[in-house]
Amino acid sequence: MKYPVEKTEQEWKEQLGEERYRILRLKGTEYPHTGKYNLNFEKGTYCCGACGEPLFESNSKFDAHCGWPSFDESIPGKVQYISDVTHGMKRTEILCANCGSHLGHVFDDGPTKTGQRYCVNSLSVDFKE
Repeated sequence: MKYPVEKTEQEWKEQLGEERYRILRLKGTEYPHTGKYNLNFEKGTYCCGACGEPLFESNSKFDAHCGWPSFDESIPGKVQYISDVTHGMKRTEILCANCGSHLGHVFDDGPTKTGQRYCVNSLSVDFKE
């Protein structure tokens, strides 16, 4: 798939560093309760850690007690949804619609009115006040 922001894998590696590259470009995950944004509830915007595109507003963030930053909705049009059947599970992967970087997964078990829980790796995003 073509994205507005495209780079070679070598360019992504150089830009992101080893750990962010593993998560954003190789679809990795960080250990639960280790990410710096898991319990961040400041007002601001969460942007793609690869390209800087705004993805989630802080007013959609909630503590899901799952160990990763959780949101009940994304900024419209900023997240792409892909069926993911890896690891013996059926899930919906979420990607940045601007550069195709892996953010995490969305589940239909959220406690808010949307019923959604966007489970996002802290290393997939940057927070901007």
